[in-house]
Amino acid sequence: MTASSGVAHGAGNPDAAGQAERSPFARTAELLAPYQPGKPLITLSLGEPQHPVPGFVGPVLAQHIADFGRYPLARGIEPFRQAAANWLANRFQLPRPVDPESEVLVLNGSREGLFFAAITAARYASPRRGKPAILVPNPFYPAYGAGARAAGCETIYLPTTLANGFLPDLDALDEATLARTVAIFIASPANPQGAVASPDYFTRLKKLADRHGFMILSDECYSEIYTRQPPGSALECAGPDFTNVVAFQSLSKRSNLPGMRVGFAAGDSKFLAAFHELRNVAAPQVPVPLQHVAVAAYSDETHVEENRRLYRIKFDLADKILGSRYGYVRPAGGFCVWLDVSDRGGDEAAAVKLYRDAGVRVIPGSYLSRPQSDGFNPGAGFIRLALVSDGESTAEALHRLVETLD
Repeated sequence: MTASSGVAHGAGNPDAAGQAERSPFARTAELLAPYQPGKPLITLSLGEPQHPVPGFVGPVLAQHIADFGRYPLARGIEPFRQAAANWLANRFQLPRPVDPESEVLVLNGSREGLFFAAITAARYASPRRGKPAILVPNPFYPAYGAGARAAGCETIYLPTTLANGFLPDLDALDEATLARTVAIFIASPANPQGAVASPDYFTRLKKLADRHGFMILSDECYSEIYTRQPPGSALECAGPDFTNVVAFQSLSKRSNLPGMRVGFAAGDSKFLAAFHELRNVAAPQVPVPLQHVAVAAYSDETHVEENRRLYRIKFDLADKILGSRYGYVRPAGGFCVWLDVSDRGGDEAAAVKLYRDAGVRVIPGSYLSRPQSDGFNPGAGFIRLALVSDGESTAEALHRLVETLD
């Protein structure tokens, strides 16, 4: 499949493009609005971690409560940037340690960072041959598409299916597309399928980025949730100066702190300088007390190991209860389950049936993706489950799902 024949361009069906820009959660709420849950509701649609908040959060906040009385610097406090740099050096096999002064920026979680990074990439890139484009995996995290559109770029959606290991097929990218690309979003572990990019994959992508002068915006917010091998980072394959590569991290999933909204971007110092200039005038700053909590979080692995243990228990339950139904395969990373319900009436019908008859709320896969230029929607026929509830609720939901769909 080449970019001209099978990749969805932003200038396609206006209605489909408009739906792609809407929140998949809002669309799911509208789909289910006419119905009432048939049993006590268990929500598996929202990827909001429900494990306990780490015990150090409250004491650290109390210690730094006075810092709420001043505006934070956009680049982040020095202790935070140093803690993020130290964590990266300890966690990944980097070509060299990142410089906390020039190669790390604090973020309000990864979402706003990914959005503003698309705008920065469009400004940062040298002139393109044709309309500038941003490449996005399909299905995709909505912030990618929103950022590409805000940047004034054409969004080109790259289908991620079982046939290509649920990662964008780099061999399908033609030279004309690459010549006008300013950035590519890559998620590893992928949301929703949990696929993990190999070092070879990142290396191949890095060579394309260097040859065509575009940015790799690597969304790695699920990197600490896995049941087998720890996922790698695009930074490991980025070369000694991390040129054309920026990785995005967040404490939402790693440390069960989705409401705290703290993360960071690390990598190419020249890009991050331009990124900082934009964020300094346009992005919300991260409160200093929250940055101090993040320092504690990035300095502790005990709560992260416990987090993984709890997710491992739930995937063990999924292995047992789902078996091989609906094409289930335990993902390499993340906490989502991607199920094929195409022979159960499709993703919307299955989502309605599960909510109405079983009290289980899931999200239709077609709401997380958009049709390609040939009309194929790689998310259609799938549902996404986020295993974020406690083990007992997860087991109950999975049993209800099997009973209802079978």
